[in-house]
Amino acid sequence: MEEKQIHTPVMLERTIELLAPAIERPGAVLVDATLGMGGHSEAFLERFPQLTLVGLDRDTDALAIAGERLARFGDRVHLVHTVYDTILESVQDLGFSEVQGILFDLGVSSLQLDRVERGFSYSKDAPLDMRMDATSELTAEQVLAEYSEADLRRIFKDYGEERLAPRYAKKIVERRQVAPLTTSAELVQIITDATPVAIQRKGHPAKRVFQALRIEVNQELAVLERAIPAAAELLAVGGRMVVLSYQSLEDRLVKRFLASATTSSAPAGLPVELPEHHPDFRLLVRGAELASDDEKAANPRSIPVRLRAAERTRRFA
Repeated sequence: MEEKQIHTPVMLERTIELLAPAIERPGAVLVDATLGMGGHSEAFLERFPQLTLVGLDRDTDALAIAGERLARFGDRVHLVHTVYDTILESVQDLGFSEVQGILFDLGVSSLQLDRVERGFSYSKDAPLDMRMDATSELTAEQVLAEYSEADLRRIFKDYGEERLAPRYAKKIVERRQVAPLTTSAELVQIITDATPVAIQRKGHPAKRVFQALRIEVNQELAVLERAIPAAAELLAVGGRMVVLSYQSLEDRLVKRFLASATTSSAPAGLPVELPEHHPDFRLLVRGAELASDDEKAANPRSIPVRLRAAERTRRFA
């Protein structure tokens, strides 16, 4: 299938390097919490012949492609149609009480961007959909038609970090009183018309608004905030988790959780740290790692990526 040929997994070799010590042992289970078209998963299954994979995705199109791609690995693969904040229940329902590796490759997928009719791209005209799961109800068109001006302003500001959020929200409400917004081109035109030329020169004016709508439609930040602690709970001692984020809001949530999980809970000034205060995780990389210059040149999707990783060091009961 054509999509399989164009999808290049981001930071694949580094991801393998970080997860390998945990998943190369017999009987290891890796959860690809954002399976997509299965590029990362295929590489892991090839490199580690004894590995069992659990792949989660909310996108039925992606699951179909990944299922075809990974079919040759037989019963080593378990695919689940779900949003990844159900990671704990989904994996336990398959009979696995703990796992050795977890991978999150966040954000919109190559498949979703490349299929114009999904409406994720501001550079191509399409219906205002933006659902990662086509079986869910809320669409970007509904958000633009039904949310109050205050709510539109809030999501543009909070999820898009857009300084012109009040102006854009006002213009959208004015327009929908005349005619509904149904296509991405209509929305782009409203935003462009409302953006000073000097700001347009710094980048596409619709980029942050489209990001904000996508996050709202799919509840991405709320899902991530629930998913990371659940994933951490699922990891066995010695298990490792790698997270690839593509925008600052995602990365901030991951950073905050890992900072807490890798910090001692001992009160300041305690002469000896008691075992119950030891952190349950240790960081595997300092800060957030970026893709190499070579990878950025070869795979533009890797340009904004931020990689963070941690290992479970103990499970204190």
